[in-house]
Amino acid sequence: MEEITLEQLLASREERWHRQMMFIRDFPSLTLVCLTVIMPGAVKRSDRSLVVAKAAVKAMREAFGDTIRRMDEHDLVTGYEVYLLTTLPVEEAKLTACRIEDTHPLGRLFDIDVIDQSATPVSRSIVGMASRRCLLCDNEARYCMRNRTHTPEELHDRIRQMIDDYVQRL
Repeated sequence: MEEITLEQLLASREERWHRQMMFIRDFPSLTLVCLTVIMPGAVKRSDRSLVVAKAAVKAMREAFGDTIRRMDEHDLVTGYEVYLLTTLPVEEAKLTACRIEDTHPLGRLFDIDVIDQSATPVSRSIVGMASRRCLLCDNEARYCMRNRTHTPEELHDRIRQMIDDYVQRL
């Protein structure tokens, strides 16, 4: 398991933005959906993160079904990324993404963004959905993340338990 640097993380975000811009430019009539795996810490790619990524890809294929026009997967040291182009309108795609995140056993570890034509991720509030909750308590995830409410060890233990429980059920 390779640790990444802050520079690598920032470069990957920049590259992801460039890919998103390319998809928006080249496929203006389709809706772009972008998946990343939520893995706090310096290790973004591991056996566990790949379990999450593969589960997310399967869930996306099932949920978006025959509306998928293209799906590109990138297995990177900075984390797994998926770019999906669908015929669904933006709001319907966002509802589908939220359903996956909210109902899949590992969905809390999926970050499925729907990107509008101005290259902006669509908010859950646009489709009447509440903000995502913390993995460990009932606060908004953003609140706990900003305030560092929980230790990295607590987060890693919870994520490890979620993935282990999922794998045992397979």
